[in-house]
This record gives sequence, C-alpha cells and structure tokens, in this order.
Amino acid sequence: MSTTMSPPVEMFRREGRSGIGICLSGGGFRASLFHLGALRRLHELGILQQARWISSVSGGSILAGHLAQCQVDSGRDGKLDFGDWQLAVSDPFRAFAACDLRSWPVIRNCAWNWFAPGPLLKSLERRYRRRVTRLGLRELPVLPEYVLCATDLAFGVNWEFSRTHVGSYQAGYLDLAGSSTAVQDMTVARAITASACFPPLFGPMRAGLDPDALAHGEFKGSNRDELIRTLVLSDGGIYDNMATEPVWKKAATVLVSDCGAPFDYSDGKQPWRMLLRYTSVVSRQTQALRIRILNTVWKSPLGERAYDGTRWDLASGNPDASSSSTRGYTASIAKSCIATIRTDLDNFSNAEMSILENHGYFNADYRIRQDLPELIAQQARPMAVPYPQWVDDEKVKAALVDSSKRFVLARLRKGLFG
Repeated sequence: MSTTMSPPVEMFRREGRSGIGICLSGGGFRASLFHLGALRRLHELGILQQARWISSVSGGSILAGHLAQCQVDSGRDGKLDFGDWQLAVSDPFRAFAACDLRSWPVIRNCAWNWFAPGPLLKSLERRYRRRVTRLGLRELPVLPEYVLCATDLAFGVNWEFSRTHVGSYQAGYLDLAGSSTAVQDMTVARAITASACFPPLFGPMRAGLDPDALAHGEFKGSNRDELIRTLVLSDGGIYDNMATEPVWKKAATVLVSDCGAPFDYSDGKQPWRMLLRYTSVVSRQTQALRIRILNTVWKSPLGERAYDGTRWDLASGNPDASSSSTRGYTASIAKSCIATIRTDLDNFSNAEMSILENHGYFNADYRIRQDLPELIAQQARPMAVPYPQWVDDEKVKAALVDSSKRFVLARLRKGLFG
C-alpha cells in the first residue's frame, strides 16, 4: 500500500524502484479519449505490455476501468496485449463515449444533488457497471496493478482503490482479502464513480466504511472514528490531477499522460466567476508544483536520476507536424482548438473522439521517441494514424467550433432523447 508519509527525499532516490508506472490524468471524456490514443501507441511500441502500474483519476479512471475489463475479457491476466486494439479496446469505448452519461441523471437529481448526492452517484455507478465494467475490485488483473484515485475530503489526501486495498494513508486501508459486506461492495464501477465525481456537477460520495475496518492509518486523533464515519470522497483530480501519487515513489519509469487544459487567463469580474477563479488558481499551483517535481527528477544534471520518465499533454502540438500531417497537430491547433474541448461526460461526436484519440497517439509517440527511445520494443509496430481523415487543420477547426461549450441544444437533445 502506498503512502505519502515518506520524507520528500525518497522521491529522489533510485534504490528500491522497479517497473513502469503509467499515469492517466483527469478531464472527463476528453481525457479518456486522449489517453485512449496514447495507450494505443504505447501498445504498438510494446511499452504498455511492460507496465507494472496504471494509476488514474477521473476521466483517466473511466478508461482504466474499461481497459481492465477488456484485459479480463481477453483472458490475458498479467499481460496487456491485444491482437486488434481497434476492435478490442477502441471501438467499445467510443460507443460508450458517444452516450450522454450526465444530462438526464443531473437534471433528475439537480434539486438535491449537493444536499443528498447519493441518488445521482448511484445512477452513475449503475451506468458504469452496465456500460464500462462489471468487475469487482478483487477481480482486477494482477498485472498491471490498477490504482484508481479519488480525493479523501476528510483528511485532504489521495484515496486509492486497487485490487488489494481501499483507503488513504491517513484514514487507513480496507484489506480486500476479507469477505465482509464492505469488501464485496467494492466494485470498479464504484471506484470510477468516486474518482470522477467532479464538483460542482456531482456532489461527493460517502465512503460508508466502518472505522474498525480500516487499519494502518496515520491519523490518531480522538475524533478519528467520527471523521471516518462521515468521510466523503470527491474527484481524484482535486488532490492530484495527474495521478502520480501512487507511482512516483515506486516506479523506475514514470509516464504521464496529462489532459489538463492550459490555464485560462481571465479577469473573472462576476462574483460567481471569481469563486471559480479561486479554485482554478489553487489547482494550477498544485499542478505546476507536481510538474516541477517531475522535471527536477527527469532533467536534473546532478548525477543519476531517481527515475526516468516523460510527460505528454493536451495543449502541446508535435514539432514535426508542420512538415508532415501524419506526424500530428501543430501547436496552434492543439492549444486553440483541441485543448478547449469541454471536460464533460456528455455525448462526444465522431470528430471529437477521433481528433482526441489521434492527438494522444501523436503526442505519446513523439515524447517517447524524444525522451525514452530505449523503451521501444524491437517488434514495435510502425506508426499508423488511427483516423487519418481527421488530421487536416481546417477540418479540425470546423469540427470543433462548438466543442468548448458545455451546453449545446442539439447535443443536449440528442443526449436526452437519442
């Protein structure tokens, strides 16, 4: 079980590390689809098959749950290897992302969502179980180790859902080796719901755990039991939107697929916008700090690096794109069009899905070849653009003209009535 109590210096030590950790950030279906393309390319390069951990938050957790189900269905426990990625992984997920997951549940429960969010979250959990994964946490593959992260709002730390345990280093961990009702209730769909219940759209989820069922917690205060009884979980991106917490003290190589949007420079004069601005600035500071730590380790000129790794992100284009459209999107298109796609769980169009998957595919390939070419397997497959019909700049601009808007009447009507 990972904790965050270790001295910071341990993050800069190489001894005791092993394996590849892949981190999938949050960002709704936008993130899920971006990561879908990145993992597709890592699979072709023979890197995904070597992964020891897949850590995720929010939209990344939706894809992680889907990937785990695909792995189990393929009968390849311990080996993430698919003969036909498009058929086995991509097509089923695109069918799911074409559905509107949030509009009807939110409308039906909007009057009491933040006072009593349980009905809305149970509705989402049912949809994840029906459309993404039916697995219990204990049924997750042994390898790679999937860690779906939420935010523990009682103690303000990372909360983990994995095959072996559930909990946080402050509250303690529920050992999933037992046979209690609490253990049996722990499904991957529940983990996804907690990991992706981003505010203010979704209220927090009650953990609903008995204090006596959690062990090895660091918090010893007299109010410990009361805090745990009332403990609620929210979107994993609140604490760590890049999902690095479970792996960056353990993995020898850390790969980060970051779908966080670039900071929106705005004056935010209206009161409600100013309230959102506070949260945005705090989130930006936290994100910047984690990126700085990663870069300090990866690019330090002082001796041996603690761990290797690289990060690709939504707002970056491929420097090679200007010379060949088969190499990706330019920085201008990436930042002005693709990075502004909404972070939501409504029905994404074929164009939006294709462009996001292409973008993750291109960016992962570029960063791996630039920073970690030694990871590429000898039998790696050559680059094959997933959706070559969606690489033209002007076509992309036209297709994404309304993609930044959370509410478009035609999209909402389709989501509610088909």
